Amino acid sequence: MPREKRKTEIVTMRMTPHTKEVLREKAREANMTLTMYLCVCGLGKQIVRVDGLDAVLHELKAQGRNLNRLTTLANMGKLKVLRGDDLAEGYAKLCEQVGQLTKAVT
Repeated sequence: MPREKRKTEIVTMRMTPHTKEVLREKAREANMTLTMYLCVCGLGKQIVRVDGLDAVLHELKAQGRNLNRLTTLANMGKLKVLRGDDLAEGYAKLCEQVGQLTKAVT
């Protein structure tokens, strides 16, 4: 959903406390604010949640940090990297696959 530059309009609605809590929980499960959740639902957009993607992204970031450390040590001459191009190429493919997965579910 494209972000508008300024939110200037206010909508007030009445509901039971139970309904409010259910909506808040659904928004929390979708990793969204209540406002964003209600706007997305109201506009008929589909909300897709992929369980386990956070763990994959965490691991990908960790591998990226390790690759940066190895690159720094190699540039300092403290480490000789054999087949470093293969390592960087494999990491780039992994990043692209995660990007494709993210696009497919959003």
